[in-house]
Amino acid sequence: MKSLITALAFVPLAGGALAGPGHGSAQGIGEPGDPAKVDRTVEIAMDEMSYTPASVEVTAGETIRFVVSNEGLLIHEFNLGTPDSWAAHEDEMQAMMREGMMNMRRVDHEKMQEMGMAHDDPNSVLLEPGESGEIVWTFPEDGQVGYACNVPGHLEAGMKGEVELGAS
Repeated sequence: MKSLITALAFVPLAGGALAGPGHGSAQGIGEPGDPAKVDRTVEIAMDEMSYTPASVEVTAGETIRFVVSNEGLLIHEFNLGTPDSWAAHEDEMQAMMREGMMNMRRVDHEKMQEMGMAHDDPNSVLLEPGESGEIVWTFPEDGQVGYACNVPGHLEAGMKGEVELGAS
């Protein structure tokens, strides 16, 4: 485990502009849900380099409150999206590392605000070790949705999960 953490701390960062597509909702993944109309709560635990559970079953139109906790030693993200949306967000996450807005163990929210990269999209939480957060999300009638950690090197190490979308 220690060697994995050490290796990830030195993942090379590719160049990228500070402005980018961000975490914003990808097409076809649903929309922010109404916290007063939650159908159920799903707890997600993150560690190096996995989610528990690794998949979640939802029905079309269902509103889920995800309670996400970072039980790992590194910062992690829970981002609802698609492989395309995660790839589009890669440069921005690398820029956040390069510009000192985050490192493998800490997030500088003040610096993120100053740089216009608040990381406050409704489909994503970025958590330091020991932190927890929530996302309330309503799922679409159809589409492909998953969750992943876009911290540089984490998705590449296999940190992703599936949302199995069923008919209502």
